Amino acid sequence: MAEVVSFRKDQSKAGDGALVIPQLSDGVLRLTLSNPPANALSIAVMETLIGELQSVAEDAAVRVVIIASTGNVFSAGHDLKELTAHRADEDGGEAFFEETFALAADLMLEITRLSKPVIAEIDGLATAAGCQLVASCDLAICTDTATFCTPGVNIGLFCSTPMVAVSRAAHRKQAMEMLLTGETIDASTAKDFGLVNRIVPKQYLTQVVAKYAEVIASKSPLTLKIGKEAFYRQLEMPIEDAYGYAAQVMVDNMLTADAEEGIGAFLSKRMPQWTGE
Repeated sequence: MAEVVSFRKDQSKAGDGALVIPQLSDGVLRLTLSNPPANALSIAVMETLIGELQSVAEDAAVRVVIIASTGNVFSAGHDLKELTAHRADEDGGEAFFEETFALAADLMLEITRLSKPVIAEIDGLATAAGCQLVASCDLAICTDTATFCTPGVNIGLFCSTPMVAVSRAAHRKQAMEMLLTGETIDASTAKDFGLVNRIVPKQYLTQVVAKYAEVIASKSPLTLKIGKEAFYRQLEMPIEDAYGYAAQVMVDNMLTADAEEGIGAFLSKRMPQWTGE
């Protein structure tokens, strides 16, 4: 049975009015966005998500994180009403706009830098910064009715920060198609573009994501940490540097107790016992 936990004492606390509902079960932390009707990424929601992710960074009890949502919208992105309200500020909202987009960048980087794999579970629309959130996760699994878009161009606000994550997940031409047209794409197109890994029927979504998380959680947590960090670091390197860096990572990985145990278990045809060392 899932154990409901809260790593922060503010709005992430499970219960009525919670913006993010955390549930921990068998090494898998499920963070459910609960900011109806659009699950907008307001300042409060982003701060809560960042707090949850930071709290589990060194928590051995958590091996995999799932980001899901309530309702029919995964996330509609930034809270436009919240942003618009600050146009009445003395600076026309500039300081608040800077805070909002910097915080969004911090959230996406927190996901990338987290030593544990993060899976997006998408049912419904993921738009603008919501699409950015999907693209920032390590894996993304959606229903066959899920949709995605970066529609900022339609309202005079190019999706420049979502572009960073989307252009690194999707192919370049497809990312530009989304950004320039602002049109919504279906789940099949999102998979073709590279935004999602798998498409499943709605009734099986949670089950399939849980199975992925279970499989990943059964691996050595140290190996996952080493591998995830190396994956994102080598992506930004010239190919020669990437091979040199990756080779050294493998040497260091080979010297760990978990690698010795894993190889020994494979050769002995037994299940490995991970120590995280």
